[in-house]
Amino acid sequence: MEDTRIQWHPGFVAAMNMELKNDREKLVFKDEYNLNKKPLEVDLLVIKKETDIEIHNEIGKIFRGHNIMEYKSPGDRMDIDTFYKVTGYACLYKSYGKTVDGIKADDVTISLVREAKPKKLFKYFETNNVEITMPYKGIYYVHGISLFPLQIVVTGELEHKDHVWIRALTDKMEKADMDRLIEKSENIYNEFDRRMVESILEVALNANISLMEDMRGDAGMSETLLKIMRPMILELEKDAETRGIERGMERGMERGMERGLQRGMERGLEKGKIIGAVEVLSSFNTNDEIKKIIMEKFNLSEQDAEKYL
Repeated sequence: MEDTRIQWHPGFVAAMNMELKNDREKLVFKDEYNLNKKPLEVDLLVIKKETDIEIHNEIGKIFRGHNIMEYKSPGDRMDIDTFYKVTGYACLYKSYGKTVDGIKADDVTISLVREAKPKKLFKYFETNNVEITMPYKGIYYVHGISLFPLQIVVTGELEHKDHVWIRALTDKMEKADMDRLIEKSENIYNEFDRRMVESILEVALNANISLMEDMRGDAGMSETLLKIMRPMILELEKDAETRGIERGMERGMERGMERGLQRGMERGLEKGKIIGAVEVLSSFNTNDEIKKIIMEKFNLSEQDAEKYL
């Protein structure tokens, strides 16, 4: 199940902004683009300002004029219905041009993006003899089944050094990848880019809490990272304090129950002994004699001893 505290989609939009940074002035990014007045929206729409420009990043090599991107976070499924849903979105988008056939079908592409390879979807394509090629590591072109050029981007398979930003959207980040991300982040000075980087770092850190805890106090940590980590560390410490209080209460209750149970058992055993003694003594003694005996033997008050007669 997806952790709703982690804002994966804004992180994805930021990552794509940074992935396509070299050609960004030629593109228009529209995240959560509404297809119509009803709540139908695509995760990211990337529009070329001029259709004949070349995109240098491998993810954008397939791009035409209008490019619909569907992102699935690590906890989300990507299956054949995802493909048909996004194809439906692409059809709607094409049909909503300002004029009849204003957006050409061959000017629209679909990109499905996910960290892990969607094995069942690939199995479906294989079973139905759909051709798949891999022009770049982690990027698969799907031929013959879609009305539009289609690619599946498996971010976990992309080259580490070439796709630092999009690979950061994972909950399985290793220290080497975080170091690479931090190193690249330190060389970003443009204000807009720094906002994008902060969004990516926030997702990466939230999704990899144990790694973040290991990095606390690292003298080589960048100012940007410290700025993001500080409120998260405070929240962790607050959670730890709360967990400590809760655990203390639990232990107190456990010990109280153990003591109560032990005392109850002791009292039950003592009560059983008294009742047994009274039954034996009743055959040969009067109630006054029995009362005197059990008061002495079990250290009872006269009032307590009378309850057993």
